[in-house]
Amino acid sequence: MRADVARVEDRLREEVRVDFPFVGEILQGLIEAGGKRLRPLLLLLAARPFNYVFERLLPAAVGVELLHTASLIHDDTVDKAMLRRGRPTLNSLFNTETVILLGDYVFARSAMMAAATQNPRVVQVFASSLAHICDGQLREIFTARELQQSIDDYRKRIFGKTASLFAGSAEMGAILGEANDEQIDALRRFGGHLGMAFQIVDDVLDLRESTDQIGKPAGLDLRQGTITLPTMLFFQLNRGNGRHAELVRRVVGGHDATDEDYATATAVIRESGALEHALEIAAEYVRNAKEELRVIPAGEGRDMLEVLADHSLSRTS
Repeated sequence: MRADVARVEDRLREEVRVDFPFVGEILQGLIEAGGKRLRPLLLLLAARPFNYVFERLLPAAVGVELLHTASLIHDDTVDKAMLRRGRPTLNSLFNTETVILLGDYVFARSAMMAAATQNPRVVQVFASSLAHICDGQLREIFTARELQQSIDDYRKRIFGKTASLFAGSAEMGAILGEANDEQIDALRRFGGHLGMAFQIVDDVLDLRESTDQIGKPAGLDLRQGTITLPTMLFFQLNRGNGRHAELVRRVVGGHDATDEDYATATAVIRESGALEHALEIAAEYVRNAKEELRVIPAGEGRDMLEVLADHSLSRTS
């Protein structure tokens, strides 16, 4: 898929050109810093087993990556993040008002790409994905530092924030590939399961890997009071009791926690078995995703979708 993904990259660069030289350079840098391009790749692969016409898929593939990029710009603003993909964020270079407008501009370009497909069903899926992303981000904001959250609450939050765009990308690809309704529904569920696994692994990496490895500050979720699955499982495994549980509770609550407290809290969560348990749940999502592929014609396209699902578990950044 390298050649087609490279063409998506070229179009992405065109879509973020602006008349303000310095801003244009920053936006170009965001695009060139890359990321995994999993969403456009998923969209292309969802069409691969059917009627794969790249020119028809290109606007939608660019649109989902621009939508993802715009959501990251706004996410970094909310989180006051200074680093993304190993580079300074827009938030670290401009005031909040400017960054929000730049994020809105990228959102607008993404919507124009969806409209360029001239497919009302694709536009509907795109709009739904955007609404889910906003819902997920709002859930994260309004539940920050609230320890009384259930795993079901967490699932709803990460579906909105992450998995909904995976689901939408797969669904749009299947629609544009002219799959039948049963296959479109199956690929939407495949993308949703894949996105859930991807976010759970992301939450594990935040606690397990270094800043250099993941390209953004490690342990950021704890510092921001974002309650992720590994932290929830830590409390379950410890039944919420003990000195370590009290430390993690204080750190998540943001009560005068020091850098040493954050480091210790991260270490005790790592040592509790919570990360391994979280990865088992992610693996279950991947198994469910691959089950959905039974209605997809056998061949290279389906094989690559299975490989993509497995990759979501093995990645380290």
